[in-house]
Amino acid sequence: MAAFVAELLFDLVRTLVGGWLRQAVVAICAWLDTKIHGRAARFVVGGLLGIAAFFLIPVIAGLLGL
Repeated sequence: MAAFVAELLFDLVRTLVGGWLRQAVVAICAWLDTKIHGRAARFVVGGLLGIAAFFLIPVIAGLLGL
């Protein structure tokens, strides 16, 4: 029974944090879009953010135990 409740709590937290995190990322990207001018700069910043996400997402997922 405890494992069942724990799974429900983990799903609830994942849903709440996932929605909040998605909204935060969209807000940051919208703000960043107004600060960067030029197509080449956008490609560079997008590539750097993509590389950072490629390495950070597995680290964060590992720390959270997903």
